Amino acid sequence: MRKATEETTETGTPPGSRLPTRFEPSLNLTPPPLRPDLQAIAELVEDGSMALDLGCGNGELLEHLARVKHVKARGIELSETGMLACVRRGLSVRQGNLEEGLADYPDNSFDYVILAQTLPFLDDPAMILHEMLRVGRKAIVSFPNWGYWRCRLDLLLTGRIPLAPDLPQRWHDAPRWQAFTITDFGAYCHDIGIKINEQIYLANGKRIGVRKYKNLLATTAVFGLIKR
Repeated sequence: MRKATEETTETGTPPGSRLPTRFEPSLNLTPPPLRPDLQAIAELVEDGSMALDLGCGNGELLEHLARVKHVKARGIELSETGMLACVRRGLSVRQGNLEEGLADYPDNSFDYVILAQTLPFLDDPAMILHEMLRVGRKAIVSFPNWGYWRCRLDLLLTGRIPLAPDLPQRWHDAPRWQAFTITDFGAYCHDIGIKINEQIYLANGKRIGVRKYKNLLATTAVFGLIKR
């Protein structure tokens, strides 16, 4: 793990690098379909905008945004495996630790800052969410919902912490996660002065339109966030 120390320009781009004006495709001309929550995130991003993906993994969302929506996309990824995968896709990604914040980027550097399925692993989610809304006009997050009815039933019947349907990782595996629900996150955003202005709910990869019982029926939530 290392922290990037390069200076940035007024557009949030380190000297000597650039935001690509067009996407330079990788050799894979027929990429596999996006993970359902990433597809939902992509639908919230406007064509031709600028986006920063935090914890971008292998770059599949960044590649889709650049290829399909002509987004000027950048990413931050901690793992070397993820970095190499992004480089092979021809993406503009730097290595960094989200827990150290986004101090390298000026205010309003991007239209969107994205955090997909990473919130449960953060030690200080409030800091990251506020940094996302400092660097970007809007933030988009996705996370698994431990309020889903099967999680509740598993806990009741077995007395053991359940696996989230869209995060099949045991509680003791590294990196460690913190379980929370859609209702928890809504209350948390209210407490820290963040407004949820867009909502998409998925159940086992399929979109559901139910809002009243979302905490019971959704396995994953995708939220658009703005400053209150």
